[in-house]
Amino acid sequence: MASPIFPDDNSARPVAPTVVVHTQPHNIWQTWALRLAMIALGISVLANIGMFASFQEYFANAEPPHELYHSGDKLARDKIAVLTMNGTIMPPYTERLIAQIKAVEKADEVKGVLLVVDSPGGLVADSHEIYHRLKKLSDKKPVYVQMKRIAASGGYYIAMGAGTNGKIYAEPTTWTGSIGVIIPRYDFTKLAEKFGVDSAPIKTGEFKDALSPFRPLSDNERKVWDNIIGQAFEQFREVIDTNRDAMNADQVMAVATGEVFTAKDAKSKGLVDEIGYEEDSLAALQTKLGLSTARVVTYSYPTTLIDVLLGGSAKASGSDRWKAVMEASVPKALYFCSWLPPLPE
Repeated sequence: MASPIFPDDNSARPVAPTVVVHTQPHNIWQTWALRLAMIALGISVLANIGMFASFQEYFANAEPPHELYHSGDKLARDKIAVLTMNGTIMPPYTERLIAQIKAVEKADEVKGVLLVVDSPGGLVADSHEIYHRLKKLSDKKPVYVQMKRIAASGGYYIAMGAGTNGKIYAEPTTWTGSIGVIIPRYDFTKLAEKFGVDSAPIKTGEFKDALSPFRPLSDNERKVWDNIIGQAFEQFREVIDTNRDAMNADQVMAVATGEVFTAKDAKSKGLVDEIGYEEDSLAALQTKLGLSTARVVTYSYPTTLIDVLLGGSAKASGSDRWKAVMEASVPKALYFCSWLPPLPE
């Protein structure tokens, strides 16, 4: 008996849909090209790994300072190096500038150096260390100086590294001078009395807590510190007298009052040689070197991956902040154009 739903007539039965699969023609050349590309990539990776393993020591020693193009003829072999001292003269900037000085001293293709100074000065020891390295360099290669916004106290001190054969340029708006020494000290005695604070250190000698802000400076302590800064002051004057042919000892003494001078006044007193800009001092140095063309280069200390991972600064470390607080009370003799000490990093 025929089913009312599926009758015996085959034509009435439902027919399954036919699925048609369309295939693209196989391209054997594309397959082989992909395989060859993968093989080439693998060989390249292995070759780079091999080269890194072979020259691992070289890469490990590829440390800053890194040379950068500044201006001039990019194809010229002879170079003029621009070294820069920006900000307060203190670590780590001292070590970085000295590393640059040592690098250009060894580089035969570097024929002369322009020291660009934009600094109010800084630590006595650091200023003298930079001066000492520049003097050694100036015995081998000419060193010129370009002063920017301010080149005062220690900033002027390091400029003396150019020696008698170098020239010092100041921009028309430069402030320089501030020849002298300062040891910052605060007097909290009245404040301590107001809040009932008394300082009672346990010490082994009379001068162990000298410069304490919680008690007046004694006569004996003042003599000690006057002697210390007096020697640093005398050294500053001697450095100027030695390296400035335009000035004698009396003229140096006359300007060594801590006063800041404009570029015009500094030139009239023999503290600088010319008033001009960086392009002027570079052109004058190139002429002195007798170079028709030169490639001017500078140096950098790029941020490393470790700096990024660690936050890039000691400020992120609690222990380093405590270290900065502790060191804030350490006496520091400064060639510095300010009554404040340099802020800790």
